[in-house]
Amino acid sequence: MEDLALLKLLLPEYLVEYFSVSRYSKKEDRLHLYFEEKNIPPTEYFSDRLSSKGFYDEIVVQDFPIRGQSAYLHIRRRRWMNYTTNKVVSRDWELVAKGTRM
Repeated sequence: MEDLALLKLLLPEYLVEYFSVSRYSKKEDRLHLYFEEKNIPPTEYFSDRLSSKGFYDEIVVQDFPIRGQSAYLHIRRRRWMNYTTNKVVSRDWELVAKGTRM
């Protein structure tokens, strides 16, 4: 079984689809998974000219325990400069994952 398929069994599918695992660490009984949003521009800005401009500050979400270890998801969301509107934009997560917040 490939790593991506395994992650989809443990984590929300949208997290695996839109983010890459940049690293992980295990400290005592805590598992830390680090995610960075992939450089895939949001579909709602398909016709605009976008350029990646780094990430917002990292957020940490405590997830369900995995094999008796507390799981912490460290998530870095990407931002893009929209040169059509001259505004910074990001993916609208309410469109991606109904009923969840990030």
